[in-house]
Amino acid sequence: MIILGLDPGLAATGWGVIESTGNRLRHLGHGTVKTAANTPLADRLASLYAGLEAVIAAHACDAAAVEEVFVNSNPQSTLKLGQARGVVLLSAARAGLPVAEYATRLVKKAIVGIGSAEKAQVHAMVERLLPGTKVSGSDAADALAVAITHAHLASSARMPA
Repeated sequence: MIILGLDPGLAATGWGVIESTGNRLRHLGHGTVKTAANTPLADRLASLYAGLEAVIAAHACDAAAVEEVFVNSNPQSTLKLGQARGVVLLSAARAGLPVAEYATRLVKKAIVGIGSAEKAQVHAMVERLLPGTKVSGSDAADALAVAITHAHLASSARMPA
């Protein structure tokens, strides 16, 4: 199964693609779709959609996994993040991908073993779980962590009881 992991953000949306075969994981690609802060919101959302559409087209994904949004203290930032997340979900849905959503704490627990792990710990564990991969940027590392979490949880859900 080829899984697209997504870490939504308006300024930068991280993406990571892995292949999961049984217990084996293989890195296929990662990166960040960035939007310019000095452009109108609608144009930024359109740019985000186009960038994700290109990523999805470049990889024959079977599923998408998206990190859930946390609410921060700035309502404007939360609203913009929610709008970006909507575009992320729309991109995957328009491509016909089933979409799973995971809470940040669950992803951290699945990758590092503790739900309060720091970003650097997640980044390091992603590189350890995907040997030979040097992940550029925390957004891409988070996206790969979401994809790995989905691979592990989907695999255990398919196992006979």
